[in-house]
Amino acid sequence: MDKKLLIEEGKTSLGIEFGSTRIKAVLIDEGGVPLASGAYEWENQYVNGIWTYALEDVWKGMQGCYQDLLKDVKDKYDTVINKIGSMGVSAMMHGYLAFDKDDNLLVPFRTWRNTITEEAASKLTKEFNYNIPQRWSIAHLYQAILNKEEHVKDVAFFTTLAGYVHYMLTGNKVLGVGDASGMFPIDINTGNYDQGMVDKFDSLISGEGFGWKLNNILPEIMTAGEVAGKLTKEGAALLDVSGQLQADIPVCPPEGDAGTGMAATNSVAKRTGNVSAGTSVFAMIVLEKELKKVHPEIDLVTTPDGALVAMVHCNNCTSDLNAWVGLFDEFAESIGAKVDKNKLFSVLYNKALEGDTDCGGLISYNYFSGEPVTGFAEGAPLFVRKAEDKFNLANFMRTHLYSSLAALKAGLDLLFKEEDVEVDEMFGHGGFFKTKGVGQRVAAAAMNTPVSVMETAGEGGAWGIALLATYMSCKEENETLEAYLKNKIFDGEAGSKMEPDEKDVAGFDKFMERYMKGLSIEHAAVDAL
Repeated sequence: MDKKLLIEEGKTSLGIEFGSTRIKAVLIDEGGVPLASGAYEWENQYVNGIWTYALEDVWKGMQGCYQDLLKDVKDKYDTVINKIGSMGVSAMMHGYLAFDKDDNLLVPFRTWRNTITEEAASKLTKEFNYNIPQRWSIAHLYQAILNKEEHVKDVAFFTTLAGYVHYMLTGNKVLGVGDASGMFPIDINTGNYDQGMVDKFDSLISGEGFGWKLNNILPEIMTAGEVAGKLTKEGAALLDVSGQLQADIPVCPPEGDAGTGMAATNSVAKRTGNVSAGTSVFAMIVLEKELKKVHPEIDLVTTPDGALVAMVHCNNCTSDLNAWVGLFDEFAESIGAKVDKNKLFSVLYNKALEGDTDCGGLISYNYFSGEPVTGFAEGAPLFVRKAEDKFNLANFMRTHLYSSLAALKAGLDLLFKEEDVEVDEMFGHGGFFKTKGVGQRVAAAAMNTPVSVMETAGEGGAWGIALLATYMSCKEENETLEAYLKNKIFDGEAGSKMEPDEKDVAGFDKFMERYMKGLSIEHAAVDAL
């Protein structure tokens, strides 16, 4: 069918994802092919010691992003969107959005980026014998209780950013199981919150005299393929300020960026995994069995259809690398050699491949913020070398590429070396992989595993949630998400696969020895600054 007609007849799915620096919307056809997209740039704020986004910016960003999508539809097809076949919302996982019985926000949104819940995370990990990272919503709630924060007694509902936006669009307080697994541990046998741990938590806080139990304030869990509500008239007006969008669009369960990353890279099957590398970096591997012991560096989350996933999440990835590229850009402009930013990235990234495999002795730490995987509550970006090290542009750039994945490698090595986890292939997506063949090669070396990058990977999480929406509306009876993605979306799409280079692997390992030894230098920098 003609694309314009597809849009006008509503044979489409819409995905909207709230990333850390960009809100993106993607409109796809029933085969998953992108038809149009829109975007809106935004930034978190550091207010009173908390990384946050104002709720008015959530709506301003969503509306701006959707209007940008409408403009793309108008420019490409000379039409408007009145109806959509299905839609879904996703966002950064974790964090803390707490509301009272009248839906008033009780404290500013505390995002995943905050490292202020160490006491709570540590106590809950011990209590549950299950790793509870600082980012998780339950750690934020329990820390607020430990801090004796006044608002906790009034909590009637708490959720993630995706769960909140979904609630405002549909009126339903629900979460997809993948996003929910970043709020509280999931029992993969029941597909619900682990009831034994829920009971332990209620018992832990029983002396506080709150008028709520944990099950009453958590969102209801739903699984990929289920209908999680319909867009209300109020929701349609909130999304589309032009007033053209009709209500009653079926909406899939809201998901986190981890789940949409799995969908967008076709890595929901066991022994597959993906690496999402941008402002932050995380790797996920779908497990064949449960881990032997608790590792503070490894989160256990789920796929959008509830399978167990080991996840290593690092707060820092490309911010420091981008800052250095920005410095080179400023230098070029200062001498009258204005360079296209994409070309600059490409030249500098490719230059890195000319460097020594171990970076010639150089080290850098890309810690814009704290890095729990390596034990940092705060960070300070740092580059360090000895006078006799091989300091040249190639080694300098290679060091910053390695550093972007170093904390991730420290976490993944626990899975590969201590837990004997096996993975056949990893799929890379995000800005780190944009320059062809460079980030991919570095990632293959870091993990000593083949890394594939698909042509569609650049579509990212917004495309991933759009796929989950179209799976909900177009799947056949009893068709699994794995089968749907494999046969209907990615059939024949192999992407470009890169095997790890033995010399790169050995060089990265050598770099990691220096990196881990040098963490004391980073601690000194944080303390001194």
